[in-house]
Amino acid sequence: MTDKRSIVVRHVSKTFTLRYHRTIKQMSIAMLRQQELSDSFLAVDDVSFTVRQGESIGLMGLNGSGKSTLLKMINGIMRPDSGKVLTRGRTAGLIATGAGFHPQLTGRDNVYLNAAILGMSEAETRRKFDSIVEFAEIGKFLDSPVGHYSSGMFARLGFAVAIHVDADIFLSDEVLAVGDRPFKRKCLAKLQEIRESGTTIFYVSHSAGSVRSMCDRVLVLEKGRLGFDGPVDEGIRYLHYDDDAENALDAEAEMDEELGADI
Repeated sequence: MTDKRSIVVRHVSKTFTLRYHRTIKQMSIAMLRQQELSDSFLAVDDVSFTVRQGESIGLMGLNGSGKSTLLKMINGIMRPDSGKVLTRGRTAGLIATGAGFHPQLTGRDNVYLNAAILGMSEAETRRKFDSIVEFAEIGKFLDSPVGHYSSGMFARLGFAVAIHVDADIFLSDEVLAVGDRPFKRKCLAKLQEIRESGTTIFYVSHSAGSVRSMCDRVLVLEKGRLGFDGPVDEGIRYLHYDDDAENALDAEAEMDEELGADI
């Protein structure tokens, strides 16, 4: 691991607006009754941290804490309302199951489409195509429209494309929220391989066991703010994820937990 900075997040905030009324009639009635038409909330609130090249970061927090919003800003899908997000090199990964897929195109066509979105050239995709398909294990459904795929098949194909991108930063959110246990094990093994290659990993998970095995450091978001930044075990204790119920789970069960997040 070097001291080169891979991700820099400086005083980043992101606000969303909730609209309570959608039609003109509803808005007019609400105005007559002097009701609020909308409200706003800080999904990410003045967050700052730095990640060195080659670090594996576990991003944890309760549902609604801002994890996926932060990850989308690091990926460039969203822009912060204030502050800066800086990244070095090519960024890849899976932010949401099936993101970037066209439902009317076949799995084969979507491999090329999704790979292009992630920055791979057509020649590079052709070279890696057989390996991508083999990893996805979707068999005869490769030439069927992905609109007919199950959520598990979406996850298989999306993750298979993402892990074949030669990236400097790999972002993982909801990668294993669906799918059977053998596929989850396979994905975790591949993520370990990517980690050992020196790629920076930013890994969203609710699973204490997976974070322990995958990560060097934990960030914990609480209602949009950075509540903890430090060693993995301390971060898990900070979240109270090691209560009696958690300790009762064996390693198999922990691996089988969903590794997704929400907002």
